[in-house]
Amino acid sequence: MYAWPASEVPALPGSGRDLRIHDTSTNGRVTLEPGPVARIYVCGITPYDATHMGHAATYNAFDLVQRVWLDTKRQVQYVQNVTDVDDPLLERARRDGVDWTGLAERETTLFREDMTALRMLPPQHYIGAVEAIPGIVPLVERLRDAGAAYELDGDIYFSVAADPHFGEVSRLDTEAMRLLSAERGGDPDRPGKKNPLDPVLWLAARPGEPSWDGGTLGRGRPGWHIECVAIALDHLGMGFDVQGGGSDLAFPHHEMGASHAQALTGEHPFARTYVHAGMVALNGEKMSKSKGNLVFVSTLRREGVDPAAIRLALLAHHYRSDWEWTDEVLREAEERLARWRAAVSRPDAPAAEGLLEEIREALADDLDAPAALGAVDRWAALQDSTGGTDEGAPGVVSRAVDALLGVAL
Repeated sequence: MYAWPASEVPALPGSGRDLRIHDTSTNGRVTLEPGPVARIYVCGITPYDATHMGHAATYNAFDLVQRVWLDTKRQVQYVQNVTDVDDPLLERARRDGVDWTGLAERETTLFREDMTALRMLPPQHYIGAVEAIPGIVPLVERLRDAGAAYELDGDIYFSVAADPHFGEVSRLDTEAMRLLSAERGGDPDRPGKKNPLDPVLWLAARPGEPSWDGGTLGRGRPGWHIECVAIALDHLGMGFDVQGGGSDLAFPHHEMGASHAQALTGEHPFARTYVHAGMVALNGEKMSKSKGNLVFVSTLRREGVDPAAIRLALLAHHYRSDWEWTDEVLREAEERLARWRAAVSRPDAPAAEGLLEEIREALADDLDAPAALGAVDRWAALQDSTGGTDEGAPGVVSRAVDALLGVAL
C-alpha cells in the first residue's frame, strides 16, 4: 500500500532540541533520545469514514514529533497501518450495501488526500492489515505453540497471563480494563475464555465474511492488535522510540499489542514511550463514527476552507487536551492565518531573532504548539506597533513555521 506525497521540509539554521514528552506508561515526562534514526509507529485508520477532526488532531500531533526530530538532524523511520478489514468496516459495508474492499479503498484514498492537503509528513511504510496477513499468521502460530494462546470454538485467543508486564502501558485496574474492553471491541463476557480480558488473535471464518488461509490456524482473519504488532516488528523491531495514537488506544489496543510482542520475543518493552493525543468533541460529545457527530476535513476543504487554517485550528490546542470543535475555533484560525500571511508579505518586518528558538523550545516542551503559535503572534503584532527593517525576517519566519509547524505561509 502506498502513502501520500511528502511536502518539502525547509532546512533551518542550527539544531532543534531533544523532545520532552508525556509518556502514558509512566504518567510523566521523559526526554526522547533516539539514535541517528528515530523510530515511530502510529496506529492508522479503519477506513469506513475518513478523515474527521479527531483523526486530524491525532496525526497532527505525531507530525510534530517527526518535525522536531528532523530539526535535530535525525532521520525518521515512521510506520503507519490501515485496518482495512475489521468488524466496523464490514458492518458499514453491509449497512450501505457496498463491497467492503471498495469502501476501504475509497476512504483510504480520501484519507491520503486529506493528509496531503494538511501537509502531514507521510510514513515510509504504510501497510494494510490485509497485506500483512502473511506475516501475522506465523506470529499467531508461535504464540499458540508457546502456550501463550489457546483455541476457543475455532478462534485463537491470546492469554494476557503470558506477559508478566501486562497492564504497564495503561496502568488501569482490572475493572476499568474490563469495561473498556467491552466498549472498545473486546468480548469480556464470552464464555470459555481463560481471562475475560484475553483478546482474539485469529477469528475463524464466518459465513458471509472475508477470510484467508491461516495455515494451521484454519481459514479466518486477524484480530485487531496482532495486526499492528506484526507490522511494527517487521519494520521497526522491538524497543522502538514511540508508539502513538489517540488516548482511546491506550487500552486495549496498545496494552494488548505490547503484550503480544513481549510474549513473542521475550523482550521488554515493545515501545520505549507511549504517547497519546486527546479527543476532539462536537456539541459536547467526543467525535466518533458510531455517534455520527463528525466534522470531516474533506467537507471543509470542499467548502473552500484553507487547509492551513484547519491545521492552525488543530495547533491551537495542546495535543494531550480534550477540546471541542466549533465555528469559532475555525474562525480564529482563519484570522490568525491571515495575520501571519500579511506579516510575512511586508518588507518592513521586525527582526525575527530569537523567534526560531522560541518555537523550538515550545515544541520540545511536550509539543506545546499553542505556545509556539503565541510566539509567532507576538512577532506579527510587532509590525502593527513598531514596524521593522529586517528584510530577511519574513523568510526566516516562513521557513520556521513551515518546517516546525507544517503551515505554508
